[in-house]
Amino acid sequence: MRLVGDFHEQDQAKRFSDVLYANGIESQVDQNAAGQWEIWVLDEDQIEKATALLRQYAERSNDTTYVTVARKGAEQRRHDAEVSAPKRNRVVEGRTLFYQSPGGYGILTIVLIAASVGVALLTNLGANDRIVRHFTISDYTVKGNTITWESGLPEIRRGQVWRLFTPIFVHFGFLHILFNMLWLRDLGSMIETHRGTRHLLLLVLVIAALSNVAQYLVSGPSFGGMSGVVYGLLGYIWMQGKFNPASRLALHPQTVTLMIIWFFLCLSGLMGSIANTVHGVGAVVGIAWGFIAAQVALYRRHN
Repeated sequence: MRLVGDFHEQDQAKRFSDVLYANGIESQVDQNAAGQWEIWVLDEDQIEKATALLRQYAERSNDTTYVTVARKGAEQRRHDAEVSAPKRNRVVEGRTLFYQSPGGYGILTIVLIAASVGVALLTNLGANDRIVRHFTISDYTVKGNTITWESGLPEIRRGQVWRLFTPIFVHFGFLHILFNMLWLRDLGSMIETHRGTRHLLLLVLVIAALSNVAQYLVSGPSFGGMSGVVYGLLGYIWMQGKFNPASRLALHPQTVTLMIIWFFLCLSGLMGSIANTVHGVGAVVGIAWGFIAAQVALYRRHN
């Protein structure tokens, strides 16, 4: 998506957007901080054609030819919307929870899923405590029903920095890993498709480290799961879609509602012992990151 021009009047901007649509170019009209109406072309390959049309339109915006073309573009847009609406509704109903990546699933997303499944098999879904302790943020000792550990993250201070991140690969039970992997596949693929592998990696590392440390400070080292990262990615996409439409990151409202309900259901204790601090801190980090990134993107677009 790229800015090709702006207008002082909304009607003129919408008319030119309809002219573009009549010429097979999809665009978006946004108002900037200065009150001008900007034209954003969605397909980078059509920028040159759109710019040429803008030059012609600026010289003869009131020409009856353009008025006619704009009317045809508006009618075609309405027709296309009516034709595609039933299909979109079916997709939302059937795929509310699942993102269909236009370019397949990203390599990092696949690696994270494979690593989680591998650790789940290795630890017998968290039942093998002896192996699990190698992936937790800090080692601990189990005596009966009591867990003891040395405070202050001694392993990390001695150089085992990977322990900040490895708890995300530990899952306790089939449903635990199933739902986390479904969410990771969808949210991770969306970010990796539109933001790139390195951006997703940075998000995962920061969210994992902060949420894992927070959970450790609250309840100790005996926890695991990708949930904190998943809620962080959800928060990031949510804010990007809300405040920066040009990011092409968006969630269906039902998806957001479902995850919020699940968050509070876990918080209620009805789901058993859940690492709720991981969920909460992951979500806060993702929301803050997404909101700040959206504001920076908007500032750069308008300056």
